[in-house]
Amino acid sequence: MSSTEKASSTDRTTLRRQLLAEREQWAQTGAREAAEESLAAHLREVLDALEPGLLGLYWPIRSEFNARAVFSADTALPPLALPFARKEPRVMEYRRWSGREEPRLLDECGIPSVEGASAVPDVVLVPCVGFNAEGFRLGYGGGYFDRWLAAHPQTTAVGIAWAGSEASFAPEPHDHPLMMIVTERGVVTPA
Repeated sequence: MSSTEKASSTDRTTLRRQLLAEREQWAQTGAREAAEESLAAHLREVLDALEPGLLGLYWPIRSEFNARAVFSADTALPPLALPFARKEPRVMEYRRWSGREEPRLLDECGIPSVEGASAVPDVVLVPCVGFNAEGFRLGYGGGYFDRWLAAHPQTTAVGIAWAGSEASFAPEPHDHPLMMIVTERGVVTPA
């Protein structure tokens, strides 16, 4: 994936498509394995510093980083939760999850989730299709995470992204900045 900043674009749909295509292409290269190990190490440090009481993860899709990789098989897991999205009304909630078994349920968007009790994490990991220097993320376009973050401003939002997905784009009024973005190159704090 190119590490050069993408050109500014007012067309977020085009930018999203471009970033996803580049990410998929990059994920097929040998660089991904080392990037995963590096991102996991940086994320471990962040989580050690934040000490979440309940950590909201996401189930990885479309070549996203698998955040479960920060926990080894013999590590005690912190309390965890996974998002569950509904299409109508367009809302998302977190549900408690042990983290040991794979999700056996699909949410209404077709993303693996669980049947656990509804919960509000104090720290959430947010997958990024793209991100900018100001700490805003470009997601898949559904607005689920932005709506959830707007309803839970006390939650610490940590973006998870591959470094090559940094792009120049203007945030929209509904976008919520992330506290930081963790990449394989380190932690990006908003400018």
